Amino acid sequence: MASVKISHITKSFGDNPVLKEFTDTFRDGEFVTLLGPSGCGKTTMLRIIAGFEKPTSGELYLDDRLVSGGKTFIPPEKRAIGMVFQSYAVWPHMNVFDNVAYPLAIRHTAKSEIRNSVDRVLDIVHLKQYAERFPNQLSGGQQQRVALARALVAAPGLLLLDEPLSNLDAKLRESMRFEIKEIQKKTGITVVYVTHDQTEAMAMSDRIFLINRGVVQQSGPPEDIYNRPANQFVADFLGKVDFFKGIAEDGRIVIPSMEGQVLPYKGSLRGNVDVAIRPENILFQQDGEIRGTLEAHYYLGDVDDCRVKVGSETVRVIADGYAHASLDSRKEVRMHVRDMMVFKDDGTLDEILMIRT
Repeated sequence: MASVKISHITKSFGDNPVLKEFTDTFRDGEFVTLLGPSGCGKTTMLRIIAGFEKPTSGELYLDDRLVSGGKTFIPPEKRAIGMVFQSYAVWPHMNVFDNVAYPLAIRHTAKSEIRNSVDRVLDIVHLKQYAERFPNQLSGGQQQRVALARALVAAPGLLLLDEPLSNLDAKLRESMRFEIKEIQKKTGITVVYVTHDQTEAMAMSDRIFLINRGVVQQSGPPEDIYNRPANQFVADFLGKVDFFKGIAEDGRIVIPSMEGQVLPYKGSLRGNVDVAIRPENILFQQDGEIRGTLEAHYYLGDVDDCRVKVGSETVRVIADGYAHASLDSRKEVRMHVRDMMVFKDDGTLDEILMIRT
């Protein structure tokens, strides 16, 4: 397989910096996701790894081989990588077998080896029975699996995926997440995956690199980034969260916009703070510390998505779906905050400290 070593990579287009000092190593057999909003630099980093872009500065190694940096540049076709794009890019005039076989055919690989290799990857992506079908006879998910099989057939050490599921409907996208992850486990291949979809990143990744304006804000396993965000951008981008201005005092935080109601607090910060609360971490509870009025609730089957008015704030609560029958709009409710994040109230995200309570 392959590891990817990224050393002080920067990339600018004219005077516009797109990546700033990206340094890390993607380990052999790891599933890494580059996550972030549109224009953050994640696809540019993927294209640099693929060899479609040259870095402005810094070095890129595949295993111990320098492929970009200084006067060295190895073109994409000599990097032993597979790539799957957002569009399926399957040839409509070729059947599934020939689409998948194409990378081997242009290398003049022996026909018997092509047959064995194509049969093997079609079996992995569950398309062996569709080998003679043409793309117009396949669903979107099946076409995406053809593109995935074509990327895998030459046994690359590294697989790059650029938002491969964004053109699929929601239900198919969900099933494909798990299929791609299972394929990665079966093959042991190193995967670098680009998406702006936080659910995809959480479900599939060994590590997430969350990027904003060309800077990696935080990297780590999904549970670490979700539960211990490095700054407010990370907390806000990954998952649902509400922010409230507060004043930290001994043993409590006063929320002026919530009519001065208080949250218990055991941290060390004093003075102005920002409190971040995820809606699934608020429970309706008779002896809860926060009092408000239930304005609306939306039954979604597995959960009840609620809005509670507290002073001038609207607090979102994700309640168990079984709570629906007992919730009554315009009635007073009490809420217990079982988990919150407290950030320093200073201007730059890089300096914000996070404390869990």
